[in-house]
Amino acid sequence: MLSYAARRMVYAIPIIIGVALVCFMLVHITPGDPLVAVLPADASQELAQQLRVAYGFDKPLPVQFGLWLWRAVNGDLGNSIATGRPVLAEVLRAVSNTVTLAIAAAIIGFSLGLFFGLVAGYFRDTWIDKVATSIAIAGVSLPHYWLGMVLVIIFSVELNWLPAVGAGPSGSGAWSWDWPHLRFLVLPAITTSVIPMGIITRTVRALTGDILSQDFVEALRAKGLRETQVFRHVLKNAAPTALAIMGLQLGYMLGGSILIETVFSWPGSGLLLNSAIFQRDLPLLQGTILVLAMFFVILNLMVDIAQAAIDPRIKRG
Repeated sequence: MLSYAARRMVYAIPIIIGVALVCFMLVHITPGDPLVAVLPADASQELAQQLRVAYGFDKPLPVQFGLWLWRAVNGDLGNSIATGRPVLAEVLRAVSNTVTLAIAAAIIGFSLGLFFGLVAGYFRDTWIDKVATSIAIAGVSLPHYWLGMVLVIIFSVELNWLPAVGAGPSGSGAWSWDWPHLRFLVLPAITTSVIPMGIITRTVRALTGDILSQDFVEALRAKGLRETQVFRHVLKNAAPTALAIMGLQLGYMLGGSILIETVFSWPGSGLLLNSAIFQRDLPLLQGTILVLAMFFVILNLMVDIAQAAIDPRIKRG
């Protein structure tokens, strides 16, 4: 097990370096001068050259990448052009809010997805299966930003039950696990959970139906095992694939949704990316994408190791 985990960690290193290279090249592949956002309209050539030297753009690209990567490894992602504050502090504050939203959405989406998927798989080709499958298809098909606006109209505007935007009553990005703050989390969490719920439902339904049709299930029943014991065997066989799908979906949610966080003005990484793009705040854009990509790589590494712990066949493979 330890050797498998070590191999997976080694395999992740080239991916991390590749992601860092892509983030670094964002500055150089985007149209226009990356310093246009900080230079005044009447800036002289001397001022432009001084800023170019200050930001390190006068050095060759390989040298720039090496210096930027070294600073990033040491926790220095530069300063935001728009606010002047350290990028790492801005990103970590936004990512913490996105993690809060992703955890809430994962609890809702994964629980409902597993429930609907198992029920549909056990009652395949019945009306129960059709209802669960219809819910899953609707969850995958509905545009989540449209669903978010509909929920705001119904529960915020018409019924006035839940707040429409923000992350807390004070209007700041600070979060606390109490009801005044949780009220702001309900609508964005439900909206974010819809697509993972649909994907997990369809995946678990297919896995459950396939496992139930295998010979070992009939053998377990022939031995006189209760249905609850058979269910545990089915769940154990479906767990590795279901866990991989859940890990990917959680990674996507941790990446934040620009559209959902913009609709609800949730101060997470998606809203921060949206702001960085429109303000051409390239250091902030670089830092946000790099941190989110690291989250995604580390999460997939953890899922791989968890899969191997659940299913020993993966280690042998």
